[in-house]
Amino acid sequence: MTDAALAAHLAEVAGKLLLTVRDSGMLSLKKLGKAGDATANQFLVHALLEQRPDDGLLSEEEKDNLDRLAISRTWIVDPVDGTREYGESRADWAVHVGLAIDGVATTGAVALPGAGIILRTDQPRQVPSAPATLRMVVSRTRPAHEAVAVAEAIGAELVPMGSAGAKAMAVILGDADIYLHSGGQFEWDSCAPVAVALAHGLHCSRIDGRPLVYNQADTYMPDLLICRTEHAEMVLEEIRKVKPKA
Repeated sequence: MTDAALAAHLAEVAGKLLLTVRDSGMLSLKKLGKAGDATANQFLVHALLEQRPDDGLLSEEEKDNLDRLAISRTWIVDPVDGTREYGESRADWAVHVGLAIDGVATTGAVALPGAGIILRTDQPRQVPSAPATLRMVVSRTRPAHEAVAVAEAIGAELVPMGSAGAKAMAVILGDADIYLHSGGQFEWDSCAPVAVALAHGLHCSRIDGRPLVYNQADTYMPDLLICRTEHAEMVLEEIRKVKPKA
């Protein structure tokens, strides 16, 4: 099984497990999130350890093993991206299975189990054309100051959405055009989405235009920009004009 096929299969199975746990009706919201995370994480971790025993592994729900820093190939997974949305039976949550090679998000899959969709690096779709009025996807609860300011500057409509993976995939699916995040994330929040977005020909970078680098000792990633390539320079230019929020 190729790396991309493995990522897609694992994301799909983890998504089905999460739906089964949620649909059992046995758990309240907070405990449902914990149970879902634990169940999906155990499956993903053990499957990757068996299928790719020589690779590194980083998971949000697993104690970090820094041996991965000496390994070229490291799998970076988020068993449930958007735990709140998962617990609320929304569709905007995701399962991330990504592979970074020499620090670059190279291969992976993002499953949107609530919508029955899996997007993967080896089966890119045609990204729909942008509408006349661009749409910027932002957090449902805490829209980033920079994103709101840039949206106002370019006349873009704000589209509230849940998980990072769902936001990134919205650009591919044609439900949004720009995903600008400046509120801080971790490598597992964006590795698989970035790999999939790059495979679909999208621009992916830090909000100052620098490349996104994965499999680092410090897994914190301050910001992210995913958009069509034709919009990248315009958005980056507007970001440079925005004053940080005091």
